[in-house]
Amino acid sequence: MVVRYRGSTSISTAEDFSKLPRFKPLNVRIVIPALNEEKNIEDVLCRLNDLGFDNVLVIDGRSKDNTAKVAEKYGAKVVLQAGKGKGDAVRQVLSNRYLEFDALVLMDADGSMDPVEIPALIEALDSGADVVKGSRFMKGGRTHDMGAARRFGNSILLFVVNFLWSVKYTDLCYGYVVFSKRAVEKLAPVLESDGFEIETEIFVKALDLGLVVKEVPSVEYERKYGTSNLHAFKDGFRILKTITKEFIRNS
Repeated sequence: MVVRYRGSTSISTAEDFSKLPRFKPLNVRIVIPALNEEKNIEDVLCRLNDLGFDNVLVIDGRSKDNTAKVAEKYGAKVVLQAGKGKGDAVRQVLSNRYLEFDALVLMDADGSMDPVEIPALIEALDSGADVVKGSRFMKGGRTHDMGAARRFGNSILLFVVNFLWSVKYTDLCYGYVVFSKRAVEKLAPVLESDGFEIETEIFVKALDLGLVVKEVPSVEYERKYGTSNLHAFKDGFRILKTITKEFIRNS
């Protein structure tokens, strides 16, 4: 797989991308929340290393398997999560004022997100966005890991956000995201979610804060090993609750 840069140049590594015209070299930090992903995170980190991304932080939710050991073996810095849940992990990282970066990439540990897409996300950041989100449902994106029930639920939640905030997001509950330093500084103090609803909260509060949000196509793959910690109905309800709370708060 390659990434198309401005529709004309094929690139396959981060080094190639950094040599292209108009690209400003960035200090890119990759952040990966992980919980019992021993069998998946090795492949994710190997692909990141192959692309030249070696500034990787794994925030481990106190896994019962060897997730932390595998991550350290492949060069990642591992930090233990203080609380529980994906949202809590994301908030812990974003609130760390000592992290140095120009672009912070948030991705999953289960292998569903292809690291080769990172340069395209960074390109959008470099062109003026504060937050760049992958989209599985815009032209060029797709998902191999969503059944009919989840797809229907996602479409309903997406419709609600687009209607209430008068935006045209094409995806909502997908955590492949790149942040600028400015975006992190504005979002970190106001995020509250502990679970998977953190993505929706980020994309809604980014609008409320006046941040520029862009979408780029992304392909979501099936996880290779294990089962997801996401519970469609339970987490879908929490996402809807988050949307409602944020809309009332800003009305």
